Amino acid sequence: MAGEEKGSDLMVDNQHKQIQGYRDLTTEEIALMNQIKACEKEVLELVQRVHNVPGANARSASIARTEIQTGFMWLIRAIARPNGE
Repeated sequence: MAGEEKGSDLMVDNQHKQIQGYRDLTTEEIALMNQIKACEKEVLELVQRVHNVPGANARSASIARTEIQTGFMWLIRAIARPNGE
């Protein structure tokens, strides 16, 4: 397999072609997924700011983080459609 060395792990090119259920994505799909991931990063940074507010309910902020991560995961899956979903 072609790839580059990183520590003791071999980095593999075109990994999605070697993982069952993965498919090729269009450039539009890739761009949209990257936009979603950038948005997720921004939202999670806001969650962290709320978490750091003195007196903020840490449990609520943690639940929000989990639910936000779950929502963004499903957005990515909606585009990626692993296993033809």
